[in-house]
Amino acid sequence: MTNMSSDNSFAIEAHDLTKLYGNFPAVDHISFEVKNGEFFGFLGPNGAGKTTTARMLAGVIKADNGSATIMGYQAGSLKAKQVAGVIPEMSNAYPDLSAWDNLMLMAELYGVSPKEAKERTTALLRQMDLLERKSSHVQTYSKGMRQRLVMCMSLISDPQVLFLDEPTSGLDVQSARLMKDILRSLNAAGKTIFLTTHDMEEANQLCHRVAIINKGRLVTVDAPEKLRMAVSGMRSVEVSFDGTVDEQTLEKMPGVSSLKKTGDKYLLYTPHPGDLACSITSFASSSGKRIVSLNTLAPSLEDAFVALTTKDAKK
Repeated sequence: MTNMSSDNSFAIEAHDLTKLYGNFPAVDHISFEVKNGEFFGFLGPNGAGKTTTARMLAGVIKADNGSATIMGYQAGSLKAKQVAGVIPEMSNAYPDLSAWDNLMLMAELYGVSPKEAKERTTALLRQMDLLERKSSHVQTYSKGMRQRLVMCMSLISDPQVLFLDEPTSGLDVQSARLMKDILRSLNAAGKTIFLTTHDMEEANQLCHRVAIINKGRLVTVDAPEKLRMAVSGMRSVEVSFDGTVDEQTLEKMPGVSSLKKTGDKYLLYTPHPGDLACSITSFASSSGKRIVSLNTLAPSLEDAFVALTTKDAKK
């Protein structure tokens, strides 16, 4: 099969991509591109069409309309599958086999020579800190170890594009941090990464650009920082006190548009964070309250996500 891409600067191209379940458009005529070597996030509420889109791109399911290419090859074709690796949310390793045997089996399926398979398997297990447990059955692995093994399995063919579905979901802090460090190193080495996630902070830390999908429609595609600045009116002041305070008193302060309590902190949204910080300081002084922390915050990617999806839902 010949390379179909009109622009080899794109690793992934989707044009008018559509998937129907009955008369319901799970993915509704979306178009976007992912650059070679880009770390690209695909975000959306539950049921928005994230996983369906990723499955069409990876060739797991067929689109009902439109087209997509992976490194120039039609999505779902043998060539496209050969240049892509898929890391699902749930481990698909064989639990009754060792990590080594899982990887050697995967290498055989991809046509990797035995000599190269052994070299790649050793290198990948070492990179993922699993080499010492290479002979252990996967059923004895923790969830974090299984996720790292699945990543090894997806990399055994040395793919150019990686599709990841919630790779850190359910992992402890240390395992999630290790996973993100590994993904950064893979991207730095030139791998294009397509990440679906609910974790806004994860997307903000890892992705060069993100797409937001809602009800099957593409809302926007941009860099996280640009999306955050697009909702600059959602700036806020975060404050915590040594003791309880009346939330209504805080909410009624001049310039406060809304208030949210997060743990021991109050998050007050305002277009004028400097003025509000002064008001909070005056309030604390006059009421005998001690401020533990006080910070003015720019909008988060989560703020941008909520604002954009809420706006889209009202259309």
